[in-house]
Amino acid sequence: MIYPKIALAQSIIEILSAKGIVNIIISPGSRNAPLTIGFAQNPNFTCYSIADERCAAFFALGIAQQTKQPTAIVCTSGSALLNYYPALAEAFYSQIPLIVISADRPQSKIDIGDGQTIRQENVFANHSVFNANLTEEASEENDIKINLAIETAILKKGPVHINAPFEEPLYETTEELSIQPKITHLEEGNNSKTIENSDEIVSVWNSAKRKLVLVGVNEANSIDQEVIENLASDPSVVVLTETTSNLHHESFINSIDTLITPFDDSDFKEFNPEVLITFGGMVVSKRIKGFLRKYKPKHHWHIDTLRAYDTFGALTKHFEMKPNDFFKDLLAKTSLVKSNYYKNIDSIYKTRLAKRKEYLRQIEFSDFKVFEKVIESLPKNSMLQISNSSAIRYAQLIDIDQSIEVFCNRGTSGIDGSTSTAIGAAVGNEKQTVFVTGDISFLYDSNALWNSYIPKNFKIILINNGGGGIFRILPGHQEKPVFNTYFETSHKLTAEHLAKMYQMNYFTAKDIDSLENAIQSLYSSDDVPCILEIFTPTTENDLILKQYFKYLV
Repeated sequence: MIYPKIALAQSIIEILSAKGIVNIIISPGSRNAPLTIGFAQNPNFTCYSIADERCAAFFALGIAQQTKQPTAIVCTSGSALLNYYPALAEAFYSQIPLIVISADRPQSKIDIGDGQTIRQENVFANHSVFNANLTEEASEENDIKINLAIETAILKKGPVHINAPFEEPLYETTEELSIQPKITHLEEGNNSKTIENSDEIVSVWNSAKRKLVLVGVNEANSIDQEVIENLASDPSVVVLTETTSNLHHESFINSIDTLITPFDDSDFKEFNPEVLITFGGMVVSKRIKGFLRKYKPKHHWHIDTLRAYDTFGALTKHFEMKPNDFFKDLLAKTSLVKSNYYKNIDSIYKTRLAKRKEYLRQIEFSDFKVFEKVIESLPKNSMLQISNSSAIRYAQLIDIDQSIEVFCNRGTSGIDGSTSTAIGAAVGNEKQTVFVTGDISFLYDSNALWNSYIPKNFKIILINNGGGGIFRILPGHQEKPVFNTYFETSHKLTAEHLAKMYQMNYFTAKDIDSLENAIQSLYSSDDVPCILEIFTPTTENDLILKQYFKYLV
């Protein structure tokens, strides 16, 4: 086998191999040549070449999101490393393991005016779970840092940074390893499967007549069906699920804003829970966050093996365990409480759903209508990736088939890498992947298509409303030049030439008839990746959405 001659590079490569890291995303450069040579010629690794570092990092994020295993990204020195930061921050807040390996110049070359050098050590300190600043020579101390970085990425489910200084010559190779790196063994944490001091918790649960369970970003099939049925059958429990929760039951409320947007103060007071239980990642609905910050529950319990954010300023208990273990233990010790909490809320929600059906039937072609048609067309058992901003918010208003897994970069809620993440996820999972995105997010991340690994059956559905539609929905919108130019970023661009450049099939729609025909063409074309671009009316979209919430009353 061919190895880089530089011993430190050998150590990094051999330790990653011993730890079972498989996927390596490499961006081109000279300083990282020793790593590139070693990774690319080692059959234990699957290597991908992505030129744009920002896209490379989000692509890696998508793979790690699906495989649940750390993915490594490798870059040269200088500003290349900084382009990883958006994806790294997303990984930090979404609890996704990434291993950043940056080549660096030796310490003596930093801040003396040498080319392509920045202060790389600890550059991600605020948004990483471990930083390994290596010295130039291979050593046991370096080996321990590399091992610890990988183990921390796994245990703490987050990004780590390994910074490795290399001196020239960089391209020399050898057929023999010059080192035998130290390999440490991962010590798994002891996540409790039972609730500590459960008597108090059981007592609170059994005495509360209004219990609200709110589920954010969540892994599919992580909650047992028995737990789901128990929660659904308890008259004192209301379960609110988001699109990204991947948690389903006919008794659960899966469109939070449809339920609570028309509420007045008296409705909110009746809905106000005594006990709030949250699990999963970030919540999309601003309305539920606003409600719970104003009408604080007496008890807020968050369940997560690692972190507990006090999102509503009411956190009273963090259970460091898996949600499924928590509920299995809790529900085995508690009893059903006589209550009208679920019955009253369910009655309101069923009325809202009937009104939603009426409204969607009568509205004109618009973003809202398009999302209804697009979501109902999704293939069963597929994976849906959604971009941020208005796209994920519209998706929250439409029922999605239970067989479809839904993902969105909600850690930082940025638009910057949604396409790259979706492509990485499609590579990391064999399911049919459909990516639904808005025009600004798509154009911002257009380098995502500069990628040789896009699966042939990958579908992009691009809703082009001529700008950042989210700013028309948010308070403060005014039809003035400053708004149109600097907030909405109005444009007349399309994806047509990008599709042609990257040899993707391209379809368009501008009304219901052309949309239905284009959707058929989209799903019958599996020979190359496809883009369906749907043009919706810029000025009507927000009016139709705002009118929807009034219509529900």
